[in-house]
Amino acid sequence: MSNALTLELPISGMTCASCAGRVERALNKVDGVKLASVNLASERAHVELVTAMDPAMLVAAVAKAGYSASLPDAPPVDPAKALLRERLALIAALLLALPLVAPMLAQPFGLDWMLPAWLQWALATPVQFILGARFYIAAFKAVRARAGNMDLLVALGTSAGYGLSLYEWAHTPAGHMPHLYFEASAVVIALVLLGKYLESRAKRQTASAIRALEQLRPERATRVRDGVEQEVAIAQLRLGDQLVVRPGERFAVDGQVLEGRSHADESLISGESLPVPKQAGDAVIGGAINGEGRLLVQATALGGEGVLAQIIRLVEDAQAAKAPIQKLVDRVSQVFVPAVLVLALLTLAGWWLHGAPLETAIINAVAVLVIACPCALGLATPAAIMAGTGVAARHGILIKDAEALERAQAVTRVVFDKTGTLTSGAPTLVHWQALGIAEATLLQWAGSLQRGSEHPLAKAVLQACAERQLAVQTPADSQALAGRGVSGTVQGRHLALGNRRLLEEAGLNSDGLPAQAWEDEGRTLSWLVALGDTPQVLGLLAFGDSLKPGAREAVAQLHARHISSHLLTGDNQGSARVVAQALGIDDVHAQVLPADKAFRVTQLKADGVVAMVGDGINDAPALAAADVGIAMGGGTDVAMQAAGITLMRGDPRLVPAALEISRKTYAKIRQNLFWAFVYNLIGIPLAAFGLLNPVLAGAAMALSSVSVVSNALLLKTWRPGGLDDKE
Repeated sequence: MSNALTLELPISGMTCASCAGRVERALNKVDGVKLASVNLASERAHVELVTAMDPAMLVAAVAKAGYSASLPDAPPVDPAKALLRERLALIAALLLALPLVAPMLAQPFGLDWMLPAWLQWALATPVQFILGARFYIAAFKAVRARAGNMDLLVALGTSAGYGLSLYEWAHTPAGHMPHLYFEASAVVIALVLLGKYLESRAKRQTASAIRALEQLRPERATRVRDGVEQEVAIAQLRLGDQLVVRPGERFAVDGQVLEGRSHADESLISGESLPVPKQAGDAVIGGAINGEGRLLVQATALGGEGVLAQIIRLVEDAQAAKAPIQKLVDRVSQVFVPAVLVLALLTLAGWWLHGAPLETAIINAVAVLVIACPCALGLATPAAIMAGTGVAARHGILIKDAEALERAQAVTRVVFDKTGTLTSGAPTLVHWQALGIAEATLLQWAGSLQRGSEHPLAKAVLQACAERQLAVQTPADSQALAGRGVSGTVQGRHLALGNRRLLEEAGLNSDGLPAQAWEDEGRTLSWLVALGDTPQVLGLLAFGDSLKPGAREAVAQLHARHISSHLLTGDNQGSARVVAQALGIDDVHAQVLPADKAFRVTQLKADGVVAMVGDGINDAPALAAADVGIAMGGGTDVAMQAAGITLMRGDPRLVPAALEISRKTYAKIRQNLFWAFVYNLIGIPLAAFGLLNPVLAGAAMALSSVSVVSNALLLKTWRPGGLDDKE
């Protein structure tokens, strides 16, 4: 339960698309429900409320529809135990059905024998009424709710075969072997149970991403109070508590490092496989693994407010949501079961009226009922969405909902913000040139003048000095020159470092330096000037925003998929043009005000499906205006809320990767729906014309469900293109 107006209800008893649709309609009829969405694959209902209400009302509505729901705070059912029960029931059904079908399997080898009628009845009855009781119970609930589902089809079909066998046995003269169909009914139930068991196993795998994330949460932490370390449960922690995290332990909560140095493995949370260095002042994520050092961490977020909890919530919401294409399936499922019942009756009547024996007519009608079970149809979309969003989350791509996934696969244009998205967002020293002194001296003197400064340009100069191992010293007589720069004495020389205004006040010019060319690139310039009786220019430094690693590769991958790239930035034309040329971006929109970004995105939408990639507050309107908003990791919460897709780390290569997994997931949905419809379009006519007996129909029906879920599980092997070297 993410908030007071949203509920997640576990649902049990659903077996097909029509079941999910019935639960959904029952919930949507409850006063106070804004929207209910039921996911057959995850067996959960996502309910949005107009006002807060008692969840028991929703549970009652589900029960009235013939199914069971649990309260949100009820202890979860252990899926492993449920799967074990299904396995035991399946084994029992197969052991009882095997002797019944053995004579049929032996016939091709010239062995013609048959079990006595009483033994066939003794083997088939427990399968029909004990192991198959679940179908009768669910069918009764469906009929009571004036609806139909897969269980009704199975119950009617197998009961008809079982009843026909009893009739033949009772009316066959003594000494003659009656023509019985006990094996058909028992084997159909066994095959349906096999299909449901394999389906349940596969569905557990589609939810493995959520389980992997949930297992990252440690249950206990080591808290420090008054110098005393004490192990406590996570629930006892409070904001501001100080925690000791030893090497190899998981961070219990989100926090900030107070003491120590180490590395953190955040791969299962952010998708970043390389360990991330951590020291005092750095943020850590609950669930990540501490590396080699002991850290003292202060808790900054607890429980549902932590990054891990938010990721789990995003993935759960995405898996619970319905893709727009699912609406077609929902409409079909509403009429599917009634239509199949009508077809079965027409099959029965058609064969009987054309002179076929009643038993032949019944068996063909039974085959129609069995082959038509719409399990695969209901699993086609949610199984693919669960597998796709799960594997995407494992690689640091969070897809907020199924609608964003469906739109992302059709993107033809990607619009990038510049600062913080394609560039690092922090200035670096990109060019420098000296006049009359060595370039190393230029850097050393510029660094000395700015030693101790927190200004971003000063940090860039000091970083350049550190990389070249140039010693900087504290200047004498240091003072800030308001609006111009800084001055001081270094190695006995009176120096100043500042902007063009400083240069002009000193009566100097940029002769011999490429100032104009660097300004045309959009660079920020600083001049080093020697002051005194005869001022002179000693050199020029140019600062710019460095490109993010992988930015050029990301744009190239988009072009390889025939997706155009656009740059939308508030920076000047020169700076934007340099970035666009370096990356190969198709189109540039510079000096765009934040308020106009959304308008530009809307204009681009007129000629294609647009994805907007950004990270700042000023990007939020454009992210919301785009067909698909993609928020870069490390961005603001506002940007992430406005986006349909969130990238857990700021690697631009995750943008084409997000579009790729969306395309692959949507392709799986289309494939699954195709096969689900094909099974029924081919199987029902074959059964109606007597070309498919109930046993083969049951096997085909089970195979259809398993094949659909197995096809979706192929998505779990996906890896982001171009990132294999880091994974």
